[in-house]
Amino acid sequence: MEKEALERIEILRGDITRLQLDAVVNAANTSLLGGGGVDGAIHRAAGPRLLNECRKIGGCPTGEARITRGYNMPAGYVIHTVGPIYSGRAQDRKLLSSCYLNSLKLAVKNSITSIAFPAISCGVYGYPVEDACKIAVDTTCDFLKENRTIKKVVFILFSEKNHAVYQEYLKSLAK
Repeated sequence: MEKEALERIEILRGDITRLQLDAVVNAANTSLLGGGGVDGAIHRAAGPRLLNECRKIGGCPTGEARITRGYNMPAGYVIHTVGPIYSGRAQDRKLLSSCYLNSLKLAVKNSITSIAFPAISCGVYGYPVEDACKIAVDTTCDFLKENRTIKKVVFILFSEKNHAVYQEYLKSLAK
């Protein structure tokens, strides 16, 4: 991996709704109307105006991304992306990679220079974190190599286990 791209990536453990970045990414469902896990936490933190804006969007297909304001959160924007429900098929990898790629493209289009991602699809959607981590980091690094607009990408993990997986993978790439 290119060192310059890796230097723009940070791994944190904590609550995505408290980050002071330009945007946070929501691991949403196709309705965009809230749910459990990260999705529920973001909707609760942003407040009811987020739900109202999401209703106007009309949903989001798996692998794509949509943007809203961040409302009551420190982040100015929320980029909603819908990860695949893990099935073990090759299309899962493509769809998960598209979540990261489309979120990053939307960030650039909206002049966003700092963005945070959760472990998309690793909760109730069942994606194995070891595989999802590689897809997330590799897709992001490839994008950062070609695009200098985004200055900082944070992968923020809620669990200690997921945090450790991301930390180890990033260390292995830096060698």
